[in-house]
Amino acid sequence: MAFRWSTTQARRLKELGALSAQQRLSFQTSSERDAAFQRLAGELVRRERRRLEEFRVGALRPRVCRLESRLTEMLTGRGFVQVNTPVIMARSHLAKMAITAEHPLIKKVYWLDRNRCLRPMLAPHLYSLLQNLLRLWEKPVRLFEVGPCFRREGRGAQHAAEFTMLNLVEAGLPLDEREGRLRELAAWVAESAGLADHRVASTQSEVYGDTIDILAGERRLEVGSAAMGPHALDKAWRITDTWVGIGFGLERLVMASENVESLGRLGRSLAYLDGIRLNI
Repeated sequence: MAFRWSTTQARRLKELGALSAQQRLSFQTSSERDAAFQRLAGELVRRERRRLEEFRVGALRPRVCRLESRLTEMLTGRGFVQVNTPVIMARSHLAKMAITAEHPLIKKVYWLDRNRCLRPMLAPHLYSLLQNLLRLWEKPVRLFEVGPCFRREGRGAQHAAEFTMLNLVEAGLPLDEREGRLRELAAWVAESAGLADHRVASTQSEVYGDTIDILAGERRLEVGSAAMGPHALDKAWRITDTWVGIGFGLERLVMASENVESLGRLGRSLAYLDGIRLNI
């Protein structure tokens, strides 16, 4: 008979960031298992305390924050303008994205009142800015935003109710350059995120229909989703220019680049500091 970690032991090892192989260990006796748990948990606690000390003396910042800084520096250095739009979004902006009462995404929205919600995505506000900036600025117009978004997601290692998005868009480029530009933009972000490799794959989106996913990491995790215009949604915003846009989840980029198994360890939290469980 093989003895695996007890439910309590398994939960504790997962909290402490044990490797998948360590979480799958089995033993010949329960006493052997319990002794191994004490040794492994002790090693993991000591490791986490060392990492916490690095934060205390200012040697570290959270990985998502570091990634945000790298992406901001990279994009502004390549001609993109950073914008900062409201976290609160009007229902009318979602309606312009065809997210109405019948749309599946509407059930995932955090409503503040009848007409306002916490933004589930950055795209509607970027559309709103483009509507004016395409009139005011010389083309192409290049924008990006990094900020929190909110969705009522089911529990799981790859989802969270609050997460950090990067959305970049370039409008006013030649029609025949769109796909090549999307691939170039995806490569820029992948390089900044430290991804060893990535690939793109055609898929379907609840909002845009035909889209392109950016997949990365050992598990081929979806780290971004891209679309191109002209698109049927553009009419509601009175936009007629060609455009390309990609939305990335920063926590997912870190998951893929560092082979982290749970998004919850990397997001905004009171239980973890950059993946370090604080009840040690």
